[in-house]
Amino acid sequence: MESLKELFRIGYGPSSSHTMGPRAAMDRFCSRHPECVSYRAKLYGSLAATGKGHLTDKALREAAHKASKSVEILWFPDEFKSFHPNALTISGLDSQGNETAEKTYYSIGGGKIVTEDESDLSPVDIYPSDICGNFAKLLSYCNSEGLQIWEVVLQVEGDEIMEYIKEVWHTMVVAIQRGLNNEGVLPGGLKLQRKAAQYYAKARDFNGTFGGNALPLAYALAVSEENAGGGQIVTAPTCGSCGVLPSVLYYLMTQNDLAEVRVYRALLTAGMIGNIVKTNGSISGAEVGCQGEVGVACAMAGGAATQLLGGSVNQIEYAAEMGLEHHLGLTCDPMRGLVQIPCIERNALASMRALDHALYALMSDGRHKVSFDAAVEVMMETGQALPYLYRETSMGGLALIK
Repeated sequence: MESLKELFRIGYGPSSSHTMGPRAAMDRFCSRHPECVSYRAKLYGSLAATGKGHLTDKALREAAHKASKSVEILWFPDEFKSFHPNALTISGLDSQGNETAEKTYYSIGGGKIVTEDESDLSPVDIYPSDICGNFAKLLSYCNSEGLQIWEVVLQVEGDEIMEYIKEVWHTMVVAIQRGLNNEGVLPGGLKLQRKAAQYYAKARDFNGTFGGNALPLAYALAVSEENAGGGQIVTAPTCGSCGVLPSVLYYLMTQNDLAEVRVYRALLTAGMIGNIVKTNGSISGAEVGCQGEVGVACAMAGGAATQLLGGSVNQIEYAAEMGLEHHLGLTCDPMRGLVQIPCIERNALASMRALDHALYALMSDGRHKVSFDAAVEVMMETGQALPYLYRETSMGGLALIK
């Protein structure tokens, strides 16, 4: 598995696969071919089908502009590359418009880009597979050594990762606070009003159970709306699912007066959960649907919440497993390709479900029938069985609603 820095990426929305990934690809190509007079980007499959709604073209133009160049963008939504549904080919042009360089990149989720032949873009595994290859191995190691999951992260990545996690948490908190105060209509054409400020105002007036449930919902709306508006967020594990984890952690920290260091440790645990799915499954909506985004985010948040509430490593695994199991089959079919409907609401409701999963796991002794690793396998199987029109193509489901 890679460093948690590769999972928790700080960047700008609305999509990790369709905005952050292509921007990174363009940045890399420009830096390697500064001699080119201009560039051409061909978008394929899912990147082309929902790219305009995800501001893919804007991200590419901004990256080219940073290099003082222009870029021509061509769209091929019906053409898919076999390696991954999110593909783009970038070409460099001379003064006569002739291609002088070319490279195909794949945006595989969470802002990560790879190619089929460049080793420097391939995953750099730093976690030993015999210890962290899956959740079962991680649990075995933790139980044999008497460690918490977050302690394993520190063993492998050292104290340096904690400094990065502090920056991650600061970005998450700022996104919540900014989102709770921003109002107005989100860009993109759906004319969707921001709701976080109103929901937060109402949540503070609620008493009892309603009040407790409403606050994390408002926090998740705040982050997801910031993402939809192109604001700065953290992939957790993606832009489209970035509201779940920060909302749960912020709610538990403020309600229980927790020290921030405990939240940092919970983020390390959440990162390990997401990393296991990323390694053995997928966090790409174009590959497995929204179960790989909001489902994984719910798993990460449920596991982190269980830790903060005093759960054992086995109870953490149970809560995380429920996050996956109860999102199986969730499609990725956003209206107009925008990360707004149903994405924003899904983040809010997944934050509440994550807290429910933590409670359910804490009520148990951690033993259960379906393992986290089995849920990852089923998620992949289910995702691949979904018709491609329900995997971020804007060709089916809610995406067709006018």
